[in-house]
Amino acid sequence: MLDALFKISDHNSTVRRECIAGLTTFITMVYIVFVNPAMLAEAGMDQGAAFVATCIAAAIGCFIMGFWANYPLALAPGMGLNAFFTYGVVLGMGYTWQAALGAVFMSGCIFLFLSLFKVREWIINAIPLVLKQAIATGIGAFLALIALKNAGIIVASPATLVQLGDITAAGPLLAIFSFFVIAALLYRDFKSGVLISILLVTVIALSLGLVEYQGVISMPPSIAPTFMQLDFSAAFELSMLSVIFALLFVDLFDTSGTLVAVTQKAGLADEKGNMPRLGRALSADSAATIAGSVLGTSTTTSYIESVAGVSVGGRTGLTAVVVGMCFLLMMFFAPLAKMVPAYATAGAILYVSVLMLQNLKFVNWDDMTDAIPVSVVLLMTPLTFSIAHGIALGFISYTAVKVLCGKREQVSISVWILTAMFVIKFAFLS
Repeated sequence: MLDALFKISDHNSTVRRECIAGLTTFITMVYIVFVNPAMLAEAGMDQGAAFVATCIAAAIGCFIMGFWANYPLALAPGMGLNAFFTYGVVLGMGYTWQAALGAVFMSGCIFLFLSLFKVREWIINAIPLVLKQAIATGIGAFLALIALKNAGIIVASPATLVQLGDITAAGPLLAIFSFFVIAALLYRDFKSGVLISILLVTVIALSLGLVEYQGVISMPPSIAPTFMQLDFSAAFELSMLSVIFALLFVDLFDTSGTLVAVTQKAGLADEKGNMPRLGRALSADSAATIAGSVLGTSTTTSYIESVAGVSVGGRTGLTAVVVGMCFLLMMFFAPLAKMVPAYATAGAILYVSVLMLQNLKFVNWDDMTDAIPVSVVLLMTPLTFSIAHGIALGFISYTAVKVLCGKREQVSISVWILTAMFVIKFAFLS
């Protein structure tokens, strides 16, 4: 039955291999159930409900991707997008978390529309590659700042804005230790390096009396505090429209990049590089985002950690289904998630930022018309504490530099339109 459903034999795989691949992928990305609820709690959301919403949204996304698109691609609330939700929309712009969930819902609906009607391909092709690379690096720098702030390594300063914190304190020391453990384990090809680091630091914190023991297994917390709490009252404010666009934009390129990487690694693309059932895969992503917003979590997206499962033989949707089942089982480990301190997840966030900053190697630094917009996004995203502002300033700088340097032909109509929208936003709506 499984072979017929997932065409396992057609992909030269076995049920056992697919299950192992699913477990491998889950182990590499399960850190999100510790990081995401903690980050959403800073926005004022109930951490227990956010934990359950994270698990269920991830499971829904994995099941749709597995059963409908038949890809070995796992989904969960995305890093970077959750940071934008908490620090950009709620804490930065002053919206309630309910309004932010409404924005996530609307971005998911638009993403679903674009996926079903194949508008997404036009948008992806219309945006210059250098801006795609810039956005990824900007989010990476933003995540690094958040990790350092949460760990207490970087603190506020009235004189210099930021300064080095007390790195001899327990929190910063354990965060630094966590990051180094992740680096050492992943270098030695331990797929679960991030998870091991989080659990190790939590155990150390427990032994030092820094964290109170709350148990490991229990019935899942109630999801009622976040379920169906979407607020659309601010949905059509111009500033909120920019938020919806930013959520859509980042998810669009994050998903596309992950799909390309995973399908190429798995050999699932055809000889021209085209991906079969692409529309279904993109629809799975957007449907999971819609479901996640209703449950009470930030944007759900495809995870590059899926490559870990593919590397051990995952080739079909059964891999994704196994990941989804693991996320559902994870709901019974809520007490463990509540015990994980912020400095234990800081190392994981910093590690993810390193992965995203690797996109800098693809930038043509000898071409100033490429280097300048990348640098603008890279610097302004963390310094403005806003992914949306970083993207907007990147588009404006790209258009201005290309035109002034005599490369007007490299600026597409879509980029002109987006640039004009961003200029209007800063001129009249900031």
